[in-house]
Amino acid sequence: MARYFIQRILQFFLIIFIANSLTFLLPRLIPGDPIEQVLTMKAASMGSQNYDIQEYVKIYREKFGLDRPLWVQYLNHWNDLIRLDFGYSINEFPTRVNTKIVAALPWTLGFMSVATILAFLLGSILGAILGWPDSPKIFQKIVPLLMGFSAIPFYLFGLALIWIFAVKLRVLPPGGGFDPTLIMRFDLRTIGNIIKHAILPSMALVLWGVGAWALQMRAMMTSVLGEDYILFAYAKGLPPLQIFCKYAIRNAFLPQITNLAVSIGLIIGSSILIETVFSYPGIGNLTYTAISNRDYFVINGTVFVMIAAAATSLLIVDLIYPLIDPRIRYQ
Repeated sequence: MARYFIQRILQFFLIIFIANSLTFLLPRLIPGDPIEQVLTMKAASMGSQNYDIQEYVKIYREKFGLDRPLWVQYLNHWNDLIRLDFGYSINEFPTRVNTKIVAALPWTLGFMSVATILAFLLGSILGAILGWPDSPKIFQKIVPLLMGFSAIPFYLFGLALIWIFAVKLRVLPPGGGFDPTLIMRFDLRTIGNIIKHAILPSMALVLWGVGAWALQMRAMMTSVLGEDYILFAYAKGLPPLQIFCKYAIRNAFLPQITNLAVSIGLIIGSSILIETVFSYPGIGNLTYTAISNRDYFVINGTVFVMIAAAATSLLIVDLIYPLIDPRIRYQ
């Protein structure tokens, strides 16, 4: 057991090391200078060409440490990463990256967590009913619909929902986290406005997730029904509802719980597409904007948060799963 724990923790740090090294290196391999790009765009937007941009580029490169050799930048990157200090945003200097991450993270955790858990509960219950042979036949007719839902990317659901509810019906906002004119306060009006803006992105994730969770649960129920303990329960004359709840669902749920733990760990990293479609002010949209602007330090900070969340979730699942399912052993 101790050997298994040590191996998994070493693998955890290896994942963090490799992933963050690639995150540092890949943006810097793209030709061009992001600081020169930012200063040129700002100068053009202000209509001012009376100063030497290259001189300012030189000053800012020195300020951000980008004038040093790549290996020195790499060592400084890890030195800052250990202290959880991601530096300043190139595109929005002097805003610190930590400030941007702290501001964006609650938006992603809020609607993504609710959507993931809601899709898990609805999909698992529906999948259990679909996999039970004594369930009403009408439920079997929705299997093709669920297969279609799980096959369609969730961002396409998002575009369809925007067209229906925002363009045609005009009952929900097409994007954003809140109204631009809203003064943020801790009151019912602010909370209601935030929830209203989160409905469409959450609905897109739930529609896609229900199909995927239901099909997985249906497959697990089908395999569980062939086990000896189910046949023994029938032979004892137990009521079908008791067999369904205490024997079938209880055992079929174990892989679902594992998948849920992994999904929760991946909600930060999987939010990029859906938040980009809805212009939602979360960590995914922040990452997309940073990649578009080649903001090295924001990319490093946001991707590190995604990697750390996913790796930690997988580590916790690996360590506690033998406690959840006694049939699993550390060997």
